[in-house]
Amino acid sequence: MDLTAFAQFLTVIFLFIVILVLTYFTTRFIAGYQKNHSVNTNIESVEVMRLSPSQYVQIIRIGQKYVAIAVSKDSIEKLCELSSEDVEAISHEETSMNSFRDVMDKIKQGLQR
Repeated sequence: MDLTAFAQFLTVIFLFIVILVLTYFTTRFIAGYQKNHSVNTNIESVEVMRLSPSQYVQIIRIGQKYVAIAVSKDSIEKLCELSSEDVEAISHEETSMNSFRDVMDKIKQGLQR
């Protein structure tokens, strides 16, 4: 293997690593930006249920009112209004996803047994 081929190989590996690092930090920045803009709004999606690949039923909160809507590829239809007693509040702590590290720790503990 000659020296120019080896240099090209190292250049490609270096560029690949640079692109991965840039992608990681860009994704983190955009996620934080979107998270900050969605906090303290008057519109919130409370729950979503998928009926088919392009059809959903959603419960949304607008101000203090809850509304059930049907969402499809081409339209959005209001189904009904719900009272706050009809909607069970699910805390975000209960539904939050585990971090990758937590999942890996559980897998390691399962393998050690």
